[in-house]
Amino acid sequence: MNFDFIIVGGGSAGCVLANRLSENGLYKILLLEAGKKGNIWSSIPISFATLMNNPKANWLYKSEPDKGSNFRRIEIPRGKLIGGSSSINGMVFVRGQSHDYDHWSQLGNIGWSFQEVLPFFKKMEASTFGHDKFRGRNGPLHVIHPKEKGPLYDAMFAAAHEIGIQKNRDYNGELQDGVAMTQATISRGKRQSTAVAYLKPASNRKNLTILTDCYATKLILKDKKCIGVEYLKNNTTYKLLAGKEVIVCSGTINSPQLLELSGIGDGEIIKNKGIAVEHNLPGVGQNLRDHYAPRMKWAIQKKGYTYNDKARGLGLIWQVAQYIFLRKGFLSLPAAPMRAYVRSREGLLSPDIGISVNPFLITDGVKLAKESGFTMAVHVLRSESTGTIHIRDSNPLTSPEIKFNFLSNEADCTTLLKGMRVVRDWIQSDAMKDIAGAELAPGKNINSDEEFLDWVRDNAETTYHPVGTCKMGTDSNSVVDCQLRVHGIGGLRIVDASIMPTLTSGNTNAPTIMIAEKASSMILEANS
Repeated sequence: MNFDFIIVGGGSAGCVLANRLSENGLYKILLLEAGKKGNIWSSIPISFATLMNNPKANWLYKSEPDKGSNFRRIEIPRGKLIGGSSSINGMVFVRGQSHDYDHWSQLGNIGWSFQEVLPFFKKMEASTFGHDKFRGRNGPLHVIHPKEKGPLYDAMFAAAHEIGIQKNRDYNGELQDGVAMTQATISRGKRQSTAVAYLKPASNRKNLTILTDCYATKLILKDKKCIGVEYLKNNTTYKLLAGKEVIVCSGTINSPQLLELSGIGDGEIIKNKGIAVEHNLPGVGQNLRDHYAPRMKWAIQKKGYTYNDKARGLGLIWQVAQYIFLRKGFLSLPAAPMRAYVRSREGLLSPDIGISVNPFLITDGVKLAKESGFTMAVHVLRSESTGTIHIRDSNPLTSPEIKFNFLSNEADCTTLLKGMRVVRDWIQSDAMKDIAGAELAPGKNINSDEEFLDWVRDNAETTYHPVGTCKMGTDSNSVVDCQLRVHGIGGLRIVDASIMPTLTSGNTNAPTIMIAEKASSMILEANS
């Protein structure tokens, strides 16, 4: 069977494209997804804590050891379900700063300034708060302010105010600066993945075909044009052709992998893996960026303030009841229900540090610790340390080699150190003196810059925001142009977080959905 458009990857971006490109009924669309249709627990917000380690829902990638992680292998969760990582993530909704997109435009990416992408952010969103100038009201994706409250949050807001961090009613509005409760893609207590918000309403359209458990292995090329896709299902290889375009939405890890397996990328790397070079494009797999975040932890002096107390034993039964009947409580939480954006020094145009607050401690990755406490994760918003993702061999089922090179940029080290000291000042303020107990991590014995950095190398994780490996641009290291067309190959676009030239200032799911909304508009216009 032939299609007009083949979308490779049913994740955060792919589900958006499947909806928008099939909307007018003029084109035959195929959505090809390597993962499963869904997971029974995915709709419950707190499920992110368990899905992160579930091989049925998560590809469970790991990075290569490097100096920045003291040669540890860092876990890299990626969604293995329809909806991709939006089906397993923490549901945090952050657009980033207007400067992020203005910077993309200044790099030569025409049409990507903040004022030009804002209509697509508004188009995708349904929210009931914020100013109409910045917020969408009628989009498919519901965005809420969770109703979480309590004495710990009250003290945290007061403490932030003490050190000059003011409350921000809408960090996705005019300015990001300040502290706020987390905005989340949750509706009526349930996760709003792109599978729910975009794909489900479109799934019965006659011109949309959705195939799951189908692993794309190669792009079919002819005379420097992509004409179709090969995929593997039940150990059998199939081929499908696209009359108009193939759109790769496989994500920051798998999009460069698929290009290299198809002979598109750095010629030397591809040849060394025994693959014929179809098109030399050195930027494929370069420019990997992510938010590298140490988790600072404190004990708490009072019982009943955190979910280590409130969600154990009989308390857990109460939390389950609250969720079932009221859609409230522990099970309804997004990741890190409070967050702050701050500047590391005076004179900066905008915040360069992100801080998130979790009202509990965890152990063994996902379990609530027996000890009561809270966690503060801090990261550099626009990290300049870059890494790579490349294939290990010619087998499409082999996980790619992922090298982050965290803290390889000196400015990242300087800003991160400042962020960790801001967090300490926050927790050591008067408003927290009757609540915060001992500093559990890194601990009060860690004080010098080098001690802090050694501890970060030994303990930090990512915040699961990989971007940039098929970056948009005009330079020799770019992979796609401002229309997201792959340089030098006709009929092929990439639409996912891999096209971001730089990190946005915060969680990357909302920008990825925006990218797909804008791409849908460009594709329909180009084929009208």
